[in-house]
Amino acid sequence: MAGEKTLVLGGTGTAGICLLRELAFRKRPTVVYARNISKIPSDLASNEFLEIIEGQMNNMDALSQAVAKCSAIISLLGPQINDRIESPTFYGDIYKNNIFPLMRKHNVKRILAMGTVSIGRPEDSSTLLRPIIVLFVRLLASVAYQNIINVAATFQHEATDLDWTVYRIALIPGNSDEESWKKDREEDGGKPFVGWIGKKGWTISTKRAVLTRWLADAVEGKADEWIGKMPAISHVG
Repeated sequence: MAGEKTLVLGGTGTAGICLLRELAFRKRPTVVYARNISKIPSDLASNEFLEIIEGQMNNMDALSQAVAKCSAIISLLGPQINDRIESPTFYGDIYKNNIFPLMRKHNVKRILAMGTVSIGRPEDSSTLLRPIIVLFVRLLASVAYQNIINVAATFQHEATDLDWTVYRIALIPGNSDEESWKKDREEDGGKPFVGWIGKKGWTISTKRAVLTRWLADAVEGKADEWIGKMPAISHVG
């Protein structure tokens, strides 16, 4: 039986901290599962709405404990350009072999997972910027590129029984301190562009706080039209 909390994976990076601030601001009970909990600011670590579980992604007992408490998952897991990972399926395998089985075990249906504009969709339109970004990533971080493409394929083929959304991002500026987060979350009136790359309104970046505000909306049922899809999230141009 699914719990009532929201599980955050990858919650100790800058975007992750912004997400934790947004969920705490909404007084939404949240579990953050992280391998290095010391990266969580003290004001959040002591927040009554935040539960912290420490563990690696391959620690199935600890991860199962976290998933069991939750009704939805927001994942910011993904490769960085300077990551030293060798497997092109590293992140896809985490979803396929670890996260998806535990979601099924605990009857958790909803998951939002991070992707990038390296993922193309048939609904996208051609742009000048996207091919440049994709070429840059493929040349300088081919394994990271392969991982992102594999994540998209993993959701499309291995999560057909789950309510998934892969949200695609490019540049996400913004800091995670409380003052910056409060200011940034109001950009664009707190409403980003959500849709297909190259369509009217799409741009190449969005503030982290605006992205995470949308993610919090999504686990509250305000983005169900994107279940089974891979929308791009950006500043409104």
